Amino acid sequence: MKTPTVRQQDVQHNWHVVDASGMVLGRLASAVAQILRGKHKPLYAPDVDNGDHVIVVNASKIRVTGNKAQDKLYRHHSGYPGGLKTVSYEQLFSRNPERVVRMAIKGMLPHNILGRQMYRKLRVYNGAAHPHDAQRPESKEL
Repeated sequence: MKTPTVRQQDVQHNWHVVDASGMVLGRLASAVAQILRGKHKPLYAPDVDNGDHVIVVNASKIRVTGNKAQDKLYRHHSGYPGGLKTVSYEQLFSRNPERVVRMAIKGMLPHNILGRQMYRKLRVYNGAAHPHDAQRPESKEL
């Protein structure tokens, strides 16, 4: 019996729509990351991008549990001395809820070239409308 191998030219990328209203941020991010990686398919290979495109709608209706809304901090550094920038979850979510969802999903993907390729297949929107009707995405219940 031979083990099937996945080649990049044989991969079929489907489109999925995920409604994020009322979902917990981390649980949504881990489920979407698995779809982007292709782990839901029978022929999964860690070295091939065989995941699907994901459209996340209603990102502004996401929620977090516990005291994370006040305690969770997002940090980045400019590279210069004293260049540490810190913003809380509440501030970032009020300014840009799409970015909060994107950052959570990106953190659960591989941190290499393949992960960046998978991340390009993610689209996040605040409202329920999206401009990808031509791709005929199917609704995905998480």
